[in-house]
Amino acid sequence: MNLTHLDENGAARMVDVGEKAVSARMARAQAEIVMQPETLRLICAGRIEKGDVFSCARIAGIMAAKRTFELIPMCHPIPIDGVTVEFEVLDPTRVRVTATLRCTWKTGIEMEALTAASVAALTIYDMCKAVDRSMEIEVVRLNEKNGGRSGHFVNKCDKNME
Repeated sequence: MNLTHLDENGAARMVDVGEKAVSARMARAQAEIVMQPETLRLICAGRIEKGDVFSCARIAGIMAAKRTFELIPMCHPIPIDGVTVEFEVLDPTRVRVTATLRCTWKTGIEMEALTAASVAALTIYDMCKAVDRSMEIEVVRLNEKNGGRSGHFVNKCDKNME
């Protein structure tokens, strides 16, 4: 396997995408946050003192996607065409955050999708930590990507794609 962010001497480098063709690209990533049942009840009832948890987490995820290149050293700034951040209550203790991003550019948008899902989950933690410090963020992964030279990828762990 060739690691594209290392030069022939093993030094870190930013990949030169100047000669790559522009293409439509999509990435979908997720994070899950596990909490006490009462915490999720408070979120769904709109009774967390800091405000509407899912609305705030959605905005945080979108903002994070737009700033990924400032957080991950080898990421290129990407002109993002669209971002959606969605929340699904999986059971009385678990919420799945799914971030889907689209762009038309020379390089992929996977890191932006992963960042959006992660920061949205972190925002849920931040807004609810006063009532539940035992929350855990887990199952952070790329579920699907499309476009570019490597084509379409679907994570075999993604139950939503079955």
